Amino acid sequence: MQDHTSNASLDTAIALQKYGVGQPVRRKEDDTLLRGKGRYTDDCSLPGQLYAVMVRSPHAHGVIRGIGTDAARGMPGVRGVYIGADLAAANYAPFASGLPLKNRDGTPLLQTNRLPLATDKVRFVGDPVAFVVADTLAQARDAAEAVELDIEPLDAVTDAEAAMQPGAPQLYDHIPNNIALDYHFGDTDAVNAAFASAAHVTTLDIENTRVAAVPMEPRVGLASYDAKTERYTIQLPTQGVTGNRNTLAKLLGVPNDKVRVLTYQVGGSFGMKNSSYPEYICILHAAKALGRPVKWTDDRSSAFLSDSHGRGQQIRAELALDAAGHFLAIRLSGTGNLGAYITGVAPLPLSLNTGKNIGSVYRTPLLGVDIKCVVTNVTLMGAYRGAGRPEGNYFLERLIDRAADEMGIDRLTLRKRNFIKPAQLPFTACSGVTYDSGDFGGVFADALERADYAGFAQRKKDSRKRGKLRGIAVGSYLEVTAPPSAELGKIVFEDGGTVRLITGTLDYGQGHATPFAQVLSAQLGVPFEAVRLEQSDSDIVHAGNGTGGSRSITASGQAIVEASQQVIAKGKVAASHLLETAEADIEFEAGRFTVAGTDRSIGIMELAQRLRGAKLPDGVPASLDVDHTTQGPPSAFPNGCHVAEVEIDPDTGVTQVVRYTAVNDFGTVINPMIVAGQLHGGVAQGIGQAMMEKMSYDASGQPLTGSLQDYALPRAEDIPVMSVADHPVPTLTNPLGTKGCGEAGCAGSLASVVNAVLDALKDVGVKSLDMPLTSEKVWRAIKEAKGSAAA
Repeated sequence: MQDHTSNASLDTAIALQKYGVGQPVRRKEDDTLLRGKGRYTDDCSLPGQLYAVMVRSPHAHGVIRGIGTDAARGMPGVRGVYIGADLAAANYAPFASGLPLKNRDGTPLLQTNRLPLATDKVRFVGDPVAFVVADTLAQARDAAEAVELDIEPLDAVTDAEAAMQPGAPQLYDHIPNNIALDYHFGDTDAVNAAFASAAHVTTLDIENTRVAAVPMEPRVGLASYDAKTERYTIQLPTQGVTGNRNTLAKLLGVPNDKVRVLTYQVGGSFGMKNSSYPEYICILHAAKALGRPVKWTDDRSSAFLSDSHGRGQQIRAELALDAAGHFLAIRLSGTGNLGAYITGVAPLPLSLNTGKNIGSVYRTPLLGVDIKCVVTNVTLMGAYRGAGRPEGNYFLERLIDRAADEMGIDRLTLRKRNFIKPAQLPFTACSGVTYDSGDFGGVFADALERADYAGFAQRKKDSRKRGKLRGIAVGSYLEVTAPPSAELGKIVFEDGGTVRLITGTLDYGQGHATPFAQVLSAQLGVPFEAVRLEQSDSDIVHAGNGTGGSRSITASGQAIVEASQQVIAKGKVAASHLLETAEADIEFEAGRFTVAGTDRSIGIMELAQRLRGAKLPDGVPASLDVDHTTQGPPSAFPNGCHVAEVEIDPDTGVTQVVRYTAVNDFGTVINPMIVAGQLHGGVAQGIGQAMMEKMSYDASGQPLTGSLQDYALPRAEDIPVMSVADHPVPTLTNPLGTKGCGEAGCAGSLASVVNAVLDALKDVGVKSLDMPLTSEKVWRAIKEAKGSAAA
């Protein structure tokens, strides 16, 4: 068979130029989402579904003496009322953390083994103790209010440092002093010796504030059970269906194939929706018990209580330097606040990840980390955008600015003096991680030029004339992305001319459909418009580790490239048969299989169609479909330099980020438009934490910031126009050369914004201030500094 279509190769080349790697192709899903046609879990309903409402503890700490359910059971429409004993009888496995973290003495992390519903004690405000299932949501709410709780209050502790003190309330008998993990890294003797011999030591006590995730879409679940197949199905927003299926199956005590997880569009997560929660086990239990689907949708107030929080550290950070300002060692000590229960990856950001990322782009020889992860009577901790990466970079950049001031060295000079140079790569950082690539000094210089750092002095004078304080700061960063894990790359050529791409990462706002299609189109020459991404069904996505740790384009990208190579190999065999030549004579380029030295060829889409249903001899593949699982690439190291400029009204403390520049090395950039969008989102979240967000509690453990009336989020007016540029140095550790970008905005913005505010406040004598830098806090600091100066 011959294909002499003269324009076929040209058309493919034009398409690849328009939709290929590096092109700012618009996101495929935007038309659907902007028109309100997206399908979120709360949009889904099943015939005969019931509604669940959770009953939560009003106390932060207490003993459950009794739960009265008679009144609720007798109310109209109520189908079931369940308490902890009901679920305990089902013998579900407890929620725990699977992390292999160890204490400094080698013993494993202590588990809290959370049950779906509390049975003996409650440990935070919002701890679920019962739930009601009824015909309508209104009926379920009314009945939930009728459940009678007899809880004997106990003293509560919300601060990690206080929780470790003698006489503090103990959350668990088996966790002495509430310390679940005493994390240690480094050669203590060598680090201490470096500090003892240092010409200068800078010390800072820093609070990394606890924040709420607050995605646009709350958590929600729709559960059903098929008694004939003994199979559970649950629809819920996640960050990956396969991992959540495996976790739920383990909790339910059934094989993985007895659970199906479906995830459609997801309205944000930032790490919070990547864990399983008690509510999901509750509705799965009720669906089986009642023989009908059960739906649960959280509300915003409850989400502040029950969704996992992020950050939450009290850290003493220390930097040792020689007389010339060369870094000798970093020392971190302090606490991470785990909240009441330990699940998922909760201890990781507070301990190992913070230490793994603090080395950043500098050639510091030694590192010591000693962080105690402590349980307290507040909402549980989880991953939050960056999960330890912004934390480590923030601590070091704060130290560098302070050290520069104390030693009388220019802030920029001190950084340049300590950058890892390109000739030193690969470089083993003080964390033990080896960086493979980067141009850290080049990125830094590029950022300063784009930010017009040299023109800042004049802008500061202009601000002073208007009675304003102005500050500028840089935030260099380097992130260690998620470690290698298996990822699916499945390619199916469908009847009708579409190509289904199946992978185990999951889009919850990142825009996967477009860059993944760009990669597949570049590899195989298939039409960009024909690629259809599938990530939503655990029955189809049989492998993969979900989206998290800035791993999606590196992991799924590698899976797509490797699967494409297998498609090409199969295609050469099939094309050699159809073109009646030897397989060795078949060449593949730009979507076409060609007999070398001739014009005889066939396009990949036509070849896939010709194979469908054809009678073929042995050895010729019946399709071009490939089901491939890669073991995944190693961690990558996205890095960059952000420059923030702020202006402060000293009379009110009102602070504005007035200029923002970000230059980043994300390796190969598949779609610069989407990368810029991810960067914008991360910066906005960093500005939010730096200037306004904080979960606060009173002494009894009651949250003081439990709604959007008292928990401030950044609005459009708080976010400046950003100048964003790429300075790519592709990595060699994955076939596309990508490094990840989803969490970098937080890593660069925390330090640059906070240090810029402190730079402005130096003019009035303020030396240190912790997040969030609210107008009230800034105003008070200015007032106190002026009072001290006057005294």
